[in-house]
Amino acid sequence: MKSHTRYLTMNVPERMGFVSIHGEVEQAVTESGVREGLCLVNAMHITASVFINDDEPGLHRDYRVWLEQLAPFDPSPERYHHNRTGEDNADAHHKRQVMGREVVVAITDGKLDLGPWEHIFYGEFDGRRPKRVLIKVIGE
Repeated sequence: MKSHTRYLTMNVPERMGFVSIHGEVEQAVTESGVREGLCLVNAMHITASVFINDDEPGLHRDYRVWLEQLAPFDPSPERYHHNRTGEDNADAHHKRQVMGREVVVAITDGKLDLGPWEHIFYGEFDGRRPKRVLIKVIGE
């Protein structure tokens, strides 16, 4: 069995944003030489996400609005108990929980085996500093 590990460093300048990492994941799969296997893509920070969906700007805008309605940014300790620790990012933890931590994609014939509109994204909910994403490819 082969394995290949690659780390991405993400530094989103806004507090919340969505970045396509699809090309980097495809490149890691190619570099791995794996023809049949699995690819794990994991946000290695508790206020960030990796998810699969349509690469459509209107959808990303809808996500921003919806997530802000679900867990509004509020740095005060009144709304979120987590902010009583001196942090101001409790909303980002909730947003990450909704959007997910990681994705696992099948590799078939050396390529990501995705549906026609599926695209891999990094979601940032407490940006403005570097965070890592793990890409782990395993298979034959």
